[in-house]
Amino acid sequence: MNPASAITLPRCILITPARNEEGNLERTILSVVAQTVHPVKWIIVNDGSTDSTPAIIDRYAAAHKWIERLDMPSHRDRSFAAKAHCVNAAWRSVAGLQYEVIGNIDADVSFEPDYLEFLLKKFLEMPELGVAGTPLQAEGGYDTSKDSFEGENYVAGPCQLFRRTCLEDVGGYVPNKAGGVDWIAVTTARMKGWTTRSFRDKRYFHHRSFGTAERGPLAALYSYGEKDYYLGGSPLWEMCRVAYRVARPPLLFGGMALGLGFISAAVRRVPRAVSPELMRFHRHEQMQKLKAIMGTLARFRKVDAFSVMTQRERAAKGSSRT
Repeated sequence: MNPASAITLPRCILITPARNEEGNLERTILSVVAQTVHPVKWIIVNDGSTDSTPAIIDRYAAAHKWIERLDMPSHRDRSFAAKAHCVNAAWRSVAGLQYEVIGNIDADVSFEPDYLEFLLKKFLEMPELGVAGTPLQAEGGYDTSKDSFEGENYVAGPCQLFRRTCLEDVGGYVPNKAGGVDWIAVTTARMKGWTTRSFRDKRYFHHRSFGTAERGPLAALYSYGEKDYYLGGSPLWEMCRVAYRVARPPLLFGGMALGLGFISAAVRRVPRAVSPELMRFHRHEQMQKLKAIMGTLARFRKVDAFSVMTQRERAAKGSSRT
């Protein structure tokens, strides 16, 4: 018996951009096939692959009618805008289907069999929920619930589920060549009043280190520093982020690379990929988070980077009711 049969879950569509993912894609497909709840449709977008990625998609599409391959025109552009173009093209292709939730999952992730069911239930429980996901784990013990200061209000790009009306509200993914397309979508949703939440109860595994698909770890961190600048991050927040990394061996050189990336982008006046309104909203959130962290440290308590901001928000809501 299907565990979800007692309740009617939102209908879901999944989208996966894939370019030369023959080493990872089958693992992701097997994870989705094993789910207790399947999507209405899963569009796997072949983005000009030159390896066996299309053949892998076709093999599973023949066995599962809800899996479909969509081919993008061949191109040489290896910028981050390609992901946005893939997701938006797949989104347009399902315009005639009925669904309530639409999700992007990368071609190099895996998760437990009840993962999708878990997230769809959250959309039922929280009518204000616009974007949902969970923390991720990666090689070397990395866990975003412990090793990232983005917090539970942020949903990482490798697995993002949107309420359909929320994705329509933000206009889909912005094809920014420098990156941050998933970050822009989530932050814009929050700016527009939607709740965006990463639920700590579960994890998924990301089988490739962030930003290292075509470069080393230090180059990736340098790039993240640049991205922090062109996504409108506060210089004060960036200083604190660099100091945190430098103070935690062996992250010394990683912190320096991060800071150099931010400074380099500022000196070169790299065009920002966000509107002035979104930049103000982002910096306000960063300062609120920094205040929450400093307040926790002032009380000699251990900082839980994942929940420090939402704890502050909940406390503020509680005091406003008294």
